[in-house]
Amino acid sequence: MILELIVPGRESLVSSALPSYKGHRYPVEIIAHCVWLYFRFPLSFREVEELMLQRGVFVSHETVRRWCAKFGQAYANGLRRRRPRPGDKWHLDEVFIKINGELKYLWRAVDADGTVLDILVQGRRDKAAARRFFRTLLKKTCSVPRVVVTDKLRSYGAAHREVMPSIEHRQSKYLNNRAENSHQPTRQRERAMKGFRSVGGAQRFLSAFSGISPHFRPRRHLMTASEYRAEMTARFAVWDQVTGVAGQPAAA
Repeated sequence: MILELIVPGRESLVSSALPSYKGHRYPVEIIAHCVWLYFRFPLSFREVEELMLQRGVFVSHETVRRWCAKFGQAYANGLRRRRPRPGDKWHLDEVFIKINGELKYLWRAVDADGTVLDILVQGRRDKAAARRFFRTLLKKTCSVPRVVVTDKLRSYGAAHREVMPSIEHRQSKYLNNRAENSHQPTRQRERAMKGFRSVGGAQRFLSAFSGISPHFRPRRHLMTASEYRAEMTARFAVWDQVTGVAGQPAAA
């Protein structure tokens, strides 16, 4: 199914949510394209600078970094607002990541379609950490699942009984491949960036990355070539609306 461009009845919300480019001398198209390159592909800021130079656009890697920091999360939020409601079956998982040489944990939740619902970087994986992730997840999605699937980490069971006792909880290492597979793009990016330098930096990057990158990763193996092209065309149109490129006057 092709992704819908505008949710009916939400045009005013969409227009008011557009980021402001006041004070920026570069066109919206260039800013949005640089941010797209950085979050969609495993590129450094200097590599984005080089790609833009090849196209005749002179922009420094530091400028690209500032654009990604300022607009990355805003774009990710805009894409999330256009998503349909998450499915009623959620998969939760946590993996360790090294940040500045210290072991931390990346908690992630996805629905049955693999859509990332939320991510959270924490220093532990105990009951308090699981409880915090559950509460943050429910608050951000504004919905309640029918069933939650996790591995056999005891922290999940303890937090589940406290936060969402009425929801079915299935614990099995064989049922959670959906969440485990969703970590792969993050691992790829982590290697390209040679790790993260701070917890806050990792949280900011991964929050924007998990909202932007999956938008351009449809389940291609389930589509024909023509269906894939139509789907990607629709997704790029949504991107143009989120970034404000669609509202710019056409070049003469």
